[in-house]
Amino acid sequence: MTLTQLFIFFIIIQILHGLATWKLYTKAGRQAWEAFIPVYNAIVLMKIINRPWWWTILLFLPIVNLIMFPVVWVETARSFGKHSTTDTVLAIVSLGFYNFYLNYVADVTYVKDRSLEPRTSAGDWISSILFAIVAATIVHTYIIQPFTIPTSSLEKTLLIGDFLFVSKLNYGPRIPQTTLALPMVHDSIPKTKLKSYVADDNLKTKADSWKNKTLLPYLRLPGFQDIKRNDIVVFNWPVDTVTDFFSTPDRNHWKPVDKKSNYVKRCVGLPGDSLEVRDGRVFINGKQNELPDRAKLQFSYLVQPKTHQFNAKDLADRYGITDRFGIINDKNTYMFMSITDEAAEKFKNHPNVESITPIKEEKGVRDARIFPQNPNYNWNNDFFGPLYIPEAGKTIALNVDVLPLYKRVISEYEGNTLQVKGNQILINGVVSDTYTFKQDYYWMMGDNRHNSQDARAWGFVPFDHVVGKPVFIWMSWDQYGKPRWDRFFTTVGGSGEPVSYLIPSLILIAGLFGYNTYRKRKKANA
Repeated sequence: MTLTQLFIFFIIIQILHGLATWKLYTKAGRQAWEAFIPVYNAIVLMKIINRPWWWTILLFLPIVNLIMFPVVWVETARSFGKHSTTDTVLAIVSLGFYNFYLNYVADVTYVKDRSLEPRTSAGDWISSILFAIVAATIVHTYIIQPFTIPTSSLEKTLLIGDFLFVSKLNYGPRIPQTTLALPMVHDSIPKTKLKSYVADDNLKTKADSWKNKTLLPYLRLPGFQDIKRNDIVVFNWPVDTVTDFFSTPDRNHWKPVDKKSNYVKRCVGLPGDSLEVRDGRVFINGKQNELPDRAKLQFSYLVQPKTHQFNAKDLADRYGITDRFGIINDKNTYMFMSITDEAAEKFKNHPNVESITPIKEEKGVRDARIFPQNPNYNWNNDFFGPLYIPEAGKTIALNVDVLPLYKRVISEYEGNTLQVKGNQILINGVVSDTYTFKQDYYWMMGDNRHNSQDARAWGFVPFDHVVGKPVFIWMSWDQYGKPRWDRFFTTVGGSGEPVSYLIPSLILIAGLFGYNTYRKRKKANA
């Protein structure tokens, strides 16, 4: 759906609302024309149904409005004396068209200053649950979202089993593109492989997404900071084609951007940067990238012990190696997947270690799995680039040699048609030797350089795929199901050792709970 289509749809809805309610407005002492004025008609309606004006905002928030519309339909009927279960069911099942019956057929009288208290305990319970869902949906969709660390790609900074709060406000909350979706559920309904949203899966590319009448165009509210180098960022996996997070990829399965699987990596390359990986280390514009002190690069090593009395697990625990290891040949050689530089130095000095050898690929030896998966680029995990990271508004020279790097950007992320005829490149049917980027792109990598599915495999992350910034670890469990108390209520950013704010947080929560209980008792006794 384009902005023009969205505007036309909005106007149609406003006209239908006016036609369905103008007589009800007049019975409530308002003017008939007020029912037809966009946005203003909603503010007036809130006065008619005796609800606060800010409910109007909720009616225009995607996903949240799926809950609020049925509430308003029911409240409208009750404001004109229709309280029965039948009236409630008809208001919801008819998708609000029950208002036409009230407006033109039913003999109704406006109930001014009606009581908003539920008439039964069940009604009170349902009302409380409903608005708890609304509040949680607003927080989850637009403010802060819980997230779990599933892999060890950012080991040492974020651990498997960390439960995060991801802020949507830092980089600006996105308006959901999928307007018809279950609240607080991602791409599939839990415990099933059923989609949690409504969208036309036959539309494969961004260029076709305007045809999907249930999708909104990409919109993002302003944030209060830009993505900085070395920020840890949660984003939608650009190449996601799985039907749900745990299934195998299907290259023919298309997803809306906001329903692609969530990933978390460190942003090492910003728009406009020239990035290169040399011997596993990132260089930006010719200078080695300096990571924050909490971040620790890890590489894979082969460890050859002097004797068979070699307790690999004990050494792994002693040196903080949390990733997998094992014997790989008959010489009792061990492979460790996540050794930091500090741990490698300790290994060298261990009396029972004969040798420790980094597992590195040679420069110029192509790994077919590495971006851009093209035989003209002999890149691998340890030697990659140099590569220009696209910046919005910047223009590059384009030819068939450069095209593999930016083919996906031009076609899938920016919605152009792309053809190659001999040495000619046609963009939207026009022969082109330059291209100007429409949005910013980022390069996301894991600190565990030999055990991370990151941008080296699938390329750039467009800004419209960015979800938010992890800011807080509220809970953490190790692989044995034991709590890591020292990680509860710690910040993700900052320098030095993480500090747990568990005790102050518990005191604050207890104080708020006590104050709320006191306020309710005081109100009840008043």
